[in-house]
Parts: sequence; structure tokens; C-alpha cells
Amino acid sequence: MSIVVTGATGQLGRLVIDALLATVPAESVAAVVRDKEKAADLADRGVELRIADYSRPETLAGAFGAGDRVLLISGSEVGQRVTQHAAVIDAAKAAGVAQLAYTGVLGGDDADFDLAAEHKETERLILASGLPYTFLRNGWYTENYTANLAPVLAHGAVVASAGEGRIASAARADYAAAAAAVLTGPAEEHLGRTYELSGDTAWSLTEYAAEVAAQSGREITYSSVPAEAHLAILTGAGVPQAFAEILVDVDRAVEHGALAVRTGDLARLIGRPTTPIAVTIKEALASA
Repeated sequence: MSIVVTGATGQLGRLVIDALLATVPAESVAAVVRDKEKAADLADRGVELRIADYSRPETLAGAFGAGDRVLLISGSEVGQRVTQHAAVIDAAKAAGVAQLAYTGVLGGDDADFDLAAEHKETERLILASGLPYTFLRNGWYTENYTANLAPVLAHGAVVASAGEGRIASAARADYAAAAAAVLTGPAEEHLGRTYELSGDTAWSLTEYAAEVAAQSGREITYSSVPAEAHLAILTGAGVPQAFAEILVDVDRAVEHGALAVRTGDLARLIGRPTTPIAVTIKEALASA
């Protein structure tokens, strides 16, 4: 039996591997990756590499073994993910895995924004498969915002269409630690469970801008603009139309409280408070 992480060279996947290696021997961990060279550092740490591609179902036949505990990290190709995830689910079922954990989105069926649709359909496919499952419904990563600090600092403004909606985000590493916990803990505690994962504190973009200003020593303000204006700003900056529409739709959901949900599940799984936004901002500014 192995603990298998798909998408292991992605930002979340690498952090999950880190969290696993802090608690279990490397020889018990396997990474499903498309590019062997990109994963060379994981192999150097003793992690088994299994080469497969979500978009090439025939490659997934050897990705899993009977009794494996598997983390399916959702793909990054919006619009293609249901088909890709279905291929992974089919391969996991054929192999007879003992657990399939899936990184979905906070709110599950109640999430009323476009980006949630593929996650909801994937959960339905997993349930229909009959596989032993754990749903990890991840809230927003604070890094979704701090990754874009350069233009914020350059223009002195956070621009969005989220009004004063609040976001219960956590650091990406917090969500990775939660995934590692459900893959290494007693299976009977996690099978058939759904975890709504989010940060301990919900903050507004006004508060985010104020924290960036305080830490950077610059004047930073939050400008909440109408959805149409936000869309025009994003596309004008080179964001593809379809993705810009998704981002604006997420801000609509933020304004209505969809990402402010706090259940405490994340902190309970990782055994500590979630990472405050001030810490993630500090780290981002240090590397900016």
C-alpha cells in the first residue's frame, strides 16, 4: 500500500508531499506526475514516481495499486476537469484503492459560482463509483491574492468587484497539511467524510489592503468596482476573457458570503490555528 498524490509537482501537490514526508517514510509515498524530469527532486527524496497524465487515460492504468490511499488534486485546466477526473476515478476503481480523497471547493453543492461546477460534478462521479472517499472542500488560498502583490504595490491599489465581502482563506500549506492528515490518519476516521476547509478568520479586501500597506510602508487602498468594470480591467491587462469572467463571478460569490464560511474543520485536521493573512503577506513581500 502506498500513499499516492496526483498532480504532485503542482503548488499544492509539492506541499502535500512535504507534509507527508514529515510524518511517514519516503518509500511509502508515490507521486503521480506527467514530467519525470520536473519531479526529479521528489525522486531524490525517495518518493516513487508514477508517470501518468489526466488527459491520457491509458497512462493511468499503472498509477494506482490495490489498497493505495490516493489524493486526487483537481486539475488546473478549467473546462477539461470533469473528463480528466473521471479518468482518474475509473483507474482508481479498477485498481481497488482503499481511499480516494478529492480536493473540491468550499460549500460543495451549495457553492453558487461557476468555478465550483466541475468540482460538484467530480464529487458526484466519485459517489457513483462506490469508492471509499474523503471530500476535502478547500476554501480560498491566501496566496490567490498575495501572488498578485506586484501590481498592487505598483499601482497602490487592490481592485476587485467583491464589495465588502469577507474571505476565510488559509495558506496553501494549511490545506496541504489537512490532506496529509486524512491520508495518514486512521482510515475509519475519514472515509465517507466531507470536510469544509477554510481559515479561522474571515477578512475583507479593505482589511487586506490595509495589512499590505502597513507591512510595505506604502499607501495601498481597496477599490471596489462594478463587475463590468472589473471584467474590462482584467481583459485589458491580458487576462483571457473566459478566465476573467470566472474571476469576476468569484468576486460576486465573495460579496454574497460564499467564501466566508468558517467551520473549524481545517484547524481541527491540522491540529493548530490556520495561518493568518499577515504571515502570508509578510512572506510574499519578502520574496517580491
